Amino acid sequence: LTEQEDKDKVASLLPQSETPGAPGDENQLSEHDLYLLAQQLKDEEANKRPLISSAEPLSALREEYANGTGNFLEKIEWLMSQGWRGLRRTRGDGDCFYRSLAYAYVERLLFADDQDLAVASVKSTLEAKLKVLEQVGFDKLAYEDFYEAFIEVIDLIVKPNKHGQKLDAHGLLEFFQTPELSNSAVFFLKLVTSAQMRSEPALYEGFLMNPDTGDPMAVKEFCERFVEAAGKEADDPMISALTSALSVPVNVAYLSNAGFSDSSHKVNFVEFQSEGTGLSGAEPITLLYRPGHYDILEKRADDLETRPGKK
Repeated sequence: LTEQEDKDKVASLLPQSETPGAPGDENQLSEHDLYLLAQQLKDEEANKRPLISSAEPLSALREEYANGTGNFLEKIEWLMSQGWRGLRRTRGDGDCFYRSLAYAYVERLLFADDQDLAVASVKSTLEAKLKVLEQVGFDKLAYEDFYEAFIEVIDLIVKPNKHGQKLDAHGLLEFFQTPELSNSAVFFLKLVTSAQMRSEPALYEGFLMNPDTGDPMAVKEFCERFVEAAGKEADDPMISALTSALSVPVNVAYLSNAGFSDSSHKVNFVEFQSEGTGLSGAEPITLLYRPGHYDILEKRADDLETRPGKK
């Protein structure tokens, strides 16, 4: 929604008065009240969207900014010129980073040259995280159901279900559009992130602040309030921790209205590298960040089961 559309929708929800400024009129509301109403509308609009969507051409994002600032348009066009063709949107519910990463993490297994090896490697990595979860004090009952749901969808890549079907691109999208299954993957990755940070507090404690007050926070309290809780936006420490825990490199393309540092019009890509081998030969997962939100950036614009160049 545009700012004017926000205002118009807010006004339409308020009790109407024939006298401007009378009680119940929007003129009686403070700027803060209007902001809260507008934010409520945005949340309601977000809840109408799928948890994760089919990939669409990146040109669709360009159209959204057609009447906006030239900086956004030129940066989107630069991304397109670099071979980025598709955007897979996630619901803006505060868990968009974890949902985007979870989807892309499984999706890359579908296109691995050796699926059996790739699945075995990922399962070994995830199983090792269970020990870390226990070591930092999480009760097994708190995570085992989420872990099993996540492993089940990964197993379907190489092991058919009772109907003889393996996971394909359509099945993966359906899994992540089903709230209880999608949220299981999200919550498991949140716990893995928290466990990684708790197990190596010295790496993170100097970078953790309360986003509301700016006060420094201890790792345990920060994780309880801003990692494990639902609907909390992920920032660099969380991305770094999960990247390390999963042994998967992640690149984040930051799309903002900032001016260009040079004439190249490049989008700023931040690389979060991981230790360990991960999937041999696999490209990093690439996410697109716009202020307050993450989506998946892809070099394909559809849900076909083969990428360009793959048989």
